[in-house]
Amino acid sequence: MLHRKLYQLYTDGQEVWIYLRDQQRLIDRARIVELEGDLVTIRYETEEEDEICSWEEMVRMESIGAITRRLASVSKGFSEPLVSDDCPEAEQLPKHSPEAEH
Repeated sequence: MLHRKLYQLYTDGQEVWIYLRDQQRLIDRARIVELEGDLVTIRYETEEEDEICSWEEMVRMESIGAITRRLASVSKGFSEPLVSDDCPEAEQLPKHSPEAEH
């Protein structure tokens, strides 16, 4: 089952967070770039002091303890969320009046 899920994440190209139980570490924002047998090749970046490093790592499927993916994100800024009245008029749904139901 894990192999099927990894393949799905690989074909979708989504960023994932992978916990490697044998190394007791979490790899942030990785992409699965290849699946071959029980080897999973992942790419990710790390930020160290004054440089950003790109990594490609091969891990065995059995060492993967958990995989997490982000479903959605919302900015913490002070912007107000858009509501239907903010949409262009052409994209708004017609106003529904209670009298039209009778």
